[in-house]
Parts: sequence; structure tokens; C-alpha cells
Amino acid sequence: MALWVIRILFLSLCTLGGYAISQVQPSLIENGFYGTLIGFGFGGFLIAIDEMLKGFSLRAFSAASFGLIVGSLMAWMIDRSELFMYADEKPTRWIIRLALFTGFGYIGMVLAMRSNKEDFSLIIPYVRFASQHDSPHLWILDTNVIIDGRIADLIESGFIEGKIIVPRFVLRELHLIADAADPIRRARGRRGLDILSRLQRNHKQEVKIHDADFPDEETIDAKLVSLAKSLGGRLVTNDYNLSKVAELQSVSHFNLNELSNALKSVILPGEVLSLRIVREGKDKGQGVGYLADGTMVVVNHGQPLLGQQVEVQVQSLLQTGAGIIVFADLKNQQPVLQT
Repeated sequence: MALWVIRILFLSLCTLGGYAISQVQPSLIENGFYGTLIGFGFGGFLIAIDEMLKGFSLRAFSAASFGLIVGSLMAWMIDRSELFMYADEKPTRWIIRLALFTGFGYIGMVLAMRSNKEDFSLIIPYVRFASQHDSPHLWILDTNVIIDGRIADLIESGFIEGKIIVPRFVLRELHLIADAADPIRRARGRRGLDILSRLQRNHKQEVKIHDADFPDEETIDAKLVSLAKSLGGRLVTNDYNLSKVAELQSVSHFNLNELSNALKSVILPGEVLSLRIVREGKDKGQGVGYLADGTMVVVNHGQPLLGQQVEVQVQSLLQTGAGIIVFADLKNQQPVLQT
């Protein structure tokens, strides 16, 4: 809203400026009406350009400026050489110079905008630019961890401090999932967008949509690893395969599933637990229940007590890739009535 107030003020100043010029310099503009119209058109034209460039960040502008300078320097060096010494006619030489500066300027801008800060360090060795005020902790979120939603609880509770980075290519993937024909996939995508909106409403942490892209990388996972490596941030995911790829490339990562498993309560054989039998087990007579943290408990002879609250005694534990499975026996054959 504040941006539009500034735009309206700027448009008003341009309109008044056009009218003032028509009064001070009638030779330039014939009357006040034309001056007002020209001032209004000039201000509207600049606002339209501003609206078209709203996704153009300061980093992209700096990179484009640097690329334009490098491209212009290359064009000037070629122009000063004797490569076109036989083009003596002024119109021909002007066309050659126009093509050189336009072509090399465009190529320089495109290459600079596609590059990351590691590429610039090759041009200016041993120099690193770092902000004095930004937090050194950068958390780069992948698509799955946004859809999962647990990251929002961690951020709101203050366990994660620093700047939250959401790459624009992840945002595009979320939009594609939200527009999918499959209703389950579409619901997942919309949940991810809701979680992202929730993160942006949280004023405790800064959430930034990062515009960097890596055209040479084909998959989203490869782009995420390259971005984390480029920014020196920590990749947040719940994808086991992505965690392993990041680990192999020495990229700092944070897996929510590993954190969840590490925070589960320690259960020892002989301990008594209270839970509800919610379904039948794999073997005959078994019942299955779940603890508050999601740990699955297989209860021997628990099938007849399906849907009831019971007390069980832990007999053994089985560690699997998905977590711990607890095997238990009924402590009392009669169900424990809830009060």
C-alpha cells in the first residue's frame, strides 16, 4: 500500500512538473494542457516499467550492470583493434560499433545474471562480500518440507533462527502441484502454499523468495544443493535421498525426520504404556496402537480389544528405517476404562 502512495505522489509531481515546464518554457511545450499530459504520460511510463521489473532484485540489477560493463569493455577492445580497419566509411563503421556494443552488452548481462557469487570470485580472487547486519544462518527450504508443515511450528517456536530462504523454482513447483489434476496432489500443493503464507505472516523470522536459478541443473534437488552450496546455507528437507546427496557434496543439511526420531521418548523393555488399539496387526490375534509421538506398538492378543484403551507392558523393540516398532503384551486382559 505504501508503494502505491509513493507512485501516486510521483505521478502527481510529474504531472505538475510538465505543467510548470509549459509555463516557464512555452517554446518547448505550447500550452498547459499538453504539458500536463506529457508529464502524466512520462510518470505513468516509469511506473509501468517499475511494475514490470517488480521481480527484478537488486542483486540481479547489480549483476546486469557488471555484465554490461564487461561486455562494453570487450566491445571497445575489439573496436579499437585493427580488425575493422578497412571499414573506413562512417555509416559502415557506425553500424559495426552499434552491433559490437549491443551484442557484447547483451551477452555480458545474460551471463552475469545466470552466474552465482562463486563465479564472481573467479574474476576477483580472494574477495568475498558479506553483509555486516544479515544473520549468518540461512535455512533453505525444499518443496516437501514446506508441504509437511512441521517447519512452521519449529520457526514459530523459536528453535530456528536466521533467514528463511524459499527458492523461486520451489515456489513454481508448489504452484504446479496445486494446479495438478490429481485431487490428492492438488491438496498437497495447496497445503504447501498455505504453510508458505503462514511463514510469511510470521514477523519473528525473515522469509525471502530467492530468484537464483541454475539452468545447467535438470532436477529441483540438484538446484537446491547448488543453491545451498552457493549461499553457504543449510538445506532443510525431510527427503532421505536429498539428505544423502547433500552429504556427499559436503552441503550442510537438516532432516526433519531425523530430528523427529531423535526427539522420540526412550522406551525400555518392561515399561508399562497406556494406548488405544486402533487396528488389527499383521499376525493373527495382534492389535496395533500408536503413542503420542507416532511410535507404533504391536500388542500380542490385542485384536479382541480393538477400539479400547488398554495398558501394555513392553517386551522388545525393533529398529527400522522408519523408526522404532514396539512389541508388547497386555498387562491386564480387561480394558482400562477412561474417566
